[in-house]
Amino acid sequence: MASSKPFLRTLVALFCAISLPVFAAQLKPDHPEKYVVQEGDTLWGISEKFLADPWLWPEIWQANNYIDNPHLIFPGDVVGLVYRKKVPGEGQPAANNAEPEMEVQLTVLERGEGSRTVKLTPTARITPIENAIPAVPLDAISSFMNNSRIVKSQELDAAPYVLSGEDQRLIAGGGGAVYARGFKGEPASGYGIFRKSQLYVDPDTNEVLGLEAKEIGMGTIASFDGDVAKVDMQSAREEVMIGDRLLPTEDRKLVTSFMPSTPEREVQGRMIAVMSGVNQIGQFNVVVINQGERDGIKEGNVLAIYKEGGVVLDRVTRTKVRLPAERAGILMVFRTFEKVSYALVLKAKRSLAVGDQVRNPDR
Repeated sequence: MASSKPFLRTLVALFCAISLPVFAAQLKPDHPEKYVVQEGDTLWGISEKFLADPWLWPEIWQANNYIDNPHLIFPGDVVGLVYRKKVPGEGQPAANNAEPEMEVQLTVLERGEGSRTVKLTPTARITPIENAIPAVPLDAISSFMNNSRIVKSQELDAAPYVLSGEDQRLIAGGGGAVYARGFKGEPASGYGIFRKSQLYVDPDTNEVLGLEAKEIGMGTIASFDGDVAKVDMQSAREEVMIGDRLLPTEDRKLVTSFMPSTPEREVQGRMIAVMSGVNQIGQFNVVVINQGERDGIKEGNVLAIYKEGGVVLDRVTRTKVRLPAERAGILMVFRTFEKVSYALVLKAKRSLAVGDQVRNPDR
């Protein structure tokens, strides 16, 4: 369909069309008719302008056949709602004299300058993928994607350890070298250097869930003799100290987009820690939950946060009664381990705290 505006292109459905009565219940009553994508926006934030539950956008998009990747929208693009008559599916002809059902779509209405770079031909363009807006704010979670691990205490205790700095110095920074001991057989080529951090214990069962190993730096093996090796430091976030442990580098691909989803199992868990040294938990804080891969948790799973109700005195029966828990926020898991997971708080209606419950989101 041709457009009279320079940047108006064929309407591309960002989300699948579903019947208005169902979708209207999910639309915010004060939603805008259209929105211009800004630098720093996320798909989650844009969806929140239109939907009561913004994490539902992937389910709407997945049934759409008109777009390959919902993440490829850019600053300057205009998104908005389009209403139209529903076309019957194949083998489902419209009933005679019946009013056609209405549909609503959230659609890319116009492509802004940010969607294009060098024009190759009248029909081909190079799109700067790195400029596409992310699903969630990646800067809030990037340092937790590869820089920390949850391990068993005995795994870290059995790992090689820093014996000495170069020239027998006690500490070393990036660009220097350290000597490490405790290798069994030929060392791997690359190692992360880790320091013991927080031990996570389930608040309800007292089960030890894992030990957080904080990555201090990275190095490569320069030479080794028996169980001692010289490690050239490639990078260091902090000064490396005697006793820091070495674990082989992981071949982990850095995830840059997440598809929010509902957990496949019933989840009843808690937030057991908050990262970055803060006490009160709010939007875009990273938390640890006592649910992991063994519980069926996957990256992208969305969970609702509930604050436990207070205890009041029932003046009729003279007994104490705990009030029902109330939904207070929502989070999304972005990295999983066997027994715990890292999650990003995406919405907080009130101040949250360690110990608050996490459950499957209400639909």
